[in-house]
Amino acid sequence: MNAVATDDRFTALRTQATEAMRRAYAPYSKFRVGAALLTDAGETFVGCNVENASYPAGLCAERVALGAAVAAGHRKFMAIAISSEAAAPAPPCGICRQALAEFGLDLIVESAAPAGPVMRWSLAELLPHPFTPSSLHS
Repeated sequence: MNAVATDDRFTALRTQATEAMRRAYAPYSKFRVGAALLTDAGETFVGCNVENASYPAGLCAERVALGAAVAAGHRKFMAIAISSEAAAPAPPCGICRQALAEFGLDLIVESAAPAGPVMRWSLAELLPHPFTPSSLHS
């Protein structure tokens, strides 16, 4: 089954991302983020950021959702919705862009801010020159 990232589907993804954001563990940055990742099979996996006193050990919401989806056996993704409390929609950080790129650049990335602004990009737009599995071969 192929899931289609329709506007209705994005509304549901945004809702799930916002719910996940509310569960984030961000005592240091106070920057809570939630993500909802849609697989090509129509399943959704959510994640929230999980900070750590040893800052590099923290996890971003997007990579938490990606890890849950991969652990469940998924490798193809259609869309990801991101929700944060920032004034403007926040795209994924560089390491999350790279982690998502491992599974394809055609992913649609949507980010919403609490006041309602929403931005939508393709992952290829956000990471125009990625390091991909093919980069390992000459």
